[in-house]
Amino acid sequence: MAHRWKNDLSENDVTPEHVFLTRRSLIGVAAAGLALSGLGQKARAETLEPTDWDDITSYNNFYEFGTGKKDPAKYAHMLTTEPWSVTIDGMVERPGKYAFEDIMKKMAVEERIYRFRCVERWAMVVPWNGFELADLLEMAGVQSSAKYVAFETALRPDEMPGVARPVIEWPYVEGLRLDEAMHPLTLVATGIYGKDIPNQNGAPLRLVVPWKYGYKSIKSIVRITLTDSQPPTAWNKYAPNEYGFYSNVNPNRSHPRWSQEYEQLLGSGLFAEKIPTRMFNGYEEEVAGLYEGMDLIKYH
Repeated sequence: MAHRWKNDLSENDVTPEHVFLTRRSLIGVAAAGLALSGLGQKARAETLEPTDWDDITSYNNFYEFGTGKKDPAKYAHMLTTEPWSVTIDGMVERPGKYAFEDIMKKMAVEERIYRFRCVERWAMVVPWNGFELADLLEMAGVQSSAKYVAFETALRPDEMPGVARPVIEWPYVEGLRLDEAMHPLTLVATGIYGKDIPNQNGAPLRLVVPWKYGYKSIKSIVRITLTDSQPPTAWNKYAPNEYGFYSNVNPNRSHPRWSQEYEQLLGSGLFAEKIPTRMFNGYEEEVAGLYEGMDLIKYH
């Protein structure tokens, strides 16, 4: 059921595997392209310098395992990912608890190479393996009255030592407008580099919304709820003046504490060159129509 989508990224743009595997908070990226599902796209002439393994092995964000950069790699192995199930409820025709294995039998998994852009201004390129969220929602049967999709991360104090501290309100929650969720770029990732996704990166199921800042790409999903009202989101609840519901990558709207006009690619010495931030992280042609007529400074 996969949809056709445009991509300008190539395997030459991909952040090396050894760099990526210890980056849990991967969320915004810059530049890449892939011939996928019969879609041959010529990559732009962009060069991404690979980041050295030593520069980023301890630089991870997964607050459920602690706020220190070394904590996720140290503790994420504690998360039990088998068995795993996702509850899909709310405004759906077939609510229930869906086992991971049953979901995977019905989904068409493919590789997508996406830019990944963090709100903190670092960027990378990630080769995800996964399926379109739209296909999963269609499997559950979206009711016509649904307008939003809410997501929830696992909350397991015995396996997630970081939740002992009220860094944010647990469990981690996120949300999308229904049209954003159904967009063909919106992916449920199950792997990276052709391998099962590591625990510190959101195993076994995580969201990937490439035109939004990384914290929107919620990890280790256990619940998806269709609703007719805008759902709460973790960072918006924590600091609504800093983190909006939409959280689209936007060089024209600064974070209250830093500019978003540029980003830094992962590279030698942790970060390499600075490059201008692209509107919608470079996916403007594909997604700008979702926000036609909206004030993207006000509705951040």
